[in-house]
Amino acid sequence: MTPTLPPGCVIALLGAESTGKTELARALVQRLRERGIAATLVAEYLREWCEREGRTPRPDEQRAIAEEQTRRIDAAAASGVVVADTTALMTAVYSEQLFGDTSLYADALAAQRRYAITLLTALDIPWVADALRDGDHAREPTDTLVRAALSGAGLSFAVVHGSGGERLSNAWNAINCIAGNEGQARVRARGDAKPTSWSWPCEKCSDPECEHRLFSDLLGRRDNPTNPRSEI
Repeated sequence: MTPTLPPGCVIALLGAESTGKTELARALVQRLRERGIAATLVAEYLREWCEREGRTPRPDEQRAIAEEQTRRIDAAAASGVVVADTTALMTAVYSEQLFGDTSLYADALAAQRRYAITLLTALDIPWVADALRDGDHAREPTDTLVRAALSGAGLSFAVVHGSGGERLSNAWNAINCIAGNEGQARVRARGDAKPTSWSWPCEKCSDPECEHRLFSDLLGRRDNPTNPRSEI
């Protein structure tokens, strides 16, 4: 299957540290190009910044990093399909998680709303340490904040599971489904201000959208213990 993606379509990858975003983003760009789709990879600016400066950013430096990530995605989208190895939303999440600063969410979510497809990488692959990563203990809190931000803003997302080729296959199937080849929705053009939404065909109750609904129910149970919809 080859998805029908309009010019300027952005496929945004989100996820906690060491969940395979970079590897998956590169593989998706390669797959798209093999199918004749002009695709550009926009790398994670935060990592570039940290490697250049030799340290992690201070709280007052987070906003500029988020804005540069968004600027690069927008610039790349002017010339074709984009696969973004993270977005400003991840910087906003880290700002809340590390510094208790929620001021970056408004702009980050406004940018995220323009992206046609959002894929969230699951926590089902082993942690791999490097000099810039916080630790395995931080992955679940990060994942929770990302999901809460997307759900709270009414932004749809697909959770990508599996390792290696399986992860790529699942991401590819998600893109095809969201693009309308199998599901009920169609990827919108960037000029359409309406939020993205889609319907995922359930198979043996193991699809990402089922996990999305389950997580929404868990949030509802936390915020409203008497809500009958939260019964699982």
